[in-house]
Amino acid sequence: TQSTGCKRYTMSANVLSTQGPSPEMVEENGAPYEPHVILITGAAGFIASHVCIRLVKKYPDVMVINYDKLDKVASLKNLESIDRMRNYKFVKGDIRSADLLNHVVKENNVDTIMHFAAESHVDNSFGNSFIFTETNIIGTHTLMEVAKVNKEQIRRFIHVSTDEVYGEQDFKDPACQEHFVLEPTNPYAASKAGAELIAKSYMRSFGIPLIITRGNNVYGPHQFPEKMIPKFINQLQRDWPITLHGGGWTHRNMLYVEDVAAAFETVLFKGSLGKVYNIGGEEANEISVRGVAEKLIGIMKPGEDTDKHMVTTADRAFNDTRYHIDSSGLHALGWKAEVGFEEGLMRTVDWYLSDKGNNWGDVTAVLAAHTGGALITERK
Repeated sequence: TQSTGCKRYTMSANVLSTQGPSPEMVEENGAPYEPHVILITGAAGFIASHVCIRLVKKYPDVMVINYDKLDKVASLKNLESIDRMRNYKFVKGDIRSADLLNHVVKENNVDTIMHFAAESHVDNSFGNSFIFTETNIIGTHTLMEVAKVNKEQIRRFIHVSTDEVYGEQDFKDPACQEHFVLEPTNPYAASKAGAELIAKSYMRSFGIPLIITRGNNVYGPHQFPEKMIPKFINQLQRDWPITLHGGGWTHRNMLYVEDVAAAFETVLFKGSLGKVYNIGGEEANEISVRGVAEKLIGIMKPGEDTDKHMVTTADRAFNDTRYHIDSSGLHALGWKAEVGFEEGLMRTVDWYLSDKGNNWGDVTAVLAAHTGGALITERK
């Protein structure tokens, strides 16, 4: 076994794609899946709000239930465009509340679960990481128990994971395929890997009709400003310098959120039970964090010296060099990213600078370079 990132592939961690689904989970005729009632966890948050809006608007005969505890990163304002539609419903609840989840699933005859709710900010996981275990692992375990109890009516469970479970890749490493061993390098990624293993065990032991997705970095409207791109936009909007961890030399592959919502729509209707699907952007969308900062400065401070709008801060405890994944499995279902990074960035800046660009109130505290750190309001 080799020792760097996605080179660790002499053993397979993808039980789903290497062995196939349990016999009782095989769908008939290969026809597109037809959901009737979908429960989406975390749908007042970032990615899931876009998925929720897309499904409610495109499929009026499908009931979509938004199950969200409304923590600081969530807002029902994200869903104002659908909140009066007859096929949308909101339930406030925690994914660790088994009784409430069981009631919602039974009462509404839920046949499909799309599990997005998670603690997802890596920087936070270097501090109080226990909440990541509680939400991402215990929360997923709770949902799996609810799915087991209601196995006769649950026909599809989409578990949303992350590319970070593969661990760090170097520039000479191959793109991670879904069967590669999981090698998480931070507490957040470890909690998501643990959640995957629990989900897989419930598929094997109890026949839960599972699909797992692992996605690249996502950006766009509705993203809470503790994350990179909205944080940088908010910093520039206040004439503060953009704060770059370790100089901003790590690379990320960036996907616009509408493309990602389309990917989940594809997986929902066309994905095969027992499969893992990577959701990744083209190499043209891979860029360094410093490169992202420079593009935003070019948009928001045109013609100005980029260096005067950036400051280097201490790096994270560990900062993966890059994440490079192979999405050919999803491409085979007909999905591909449509929005280029330049266009997506312009759309995102426009939204955050509009009168709808803050759905959370005062976000000043989360604009510090690191969670709980001091605000940097001028370049020194």
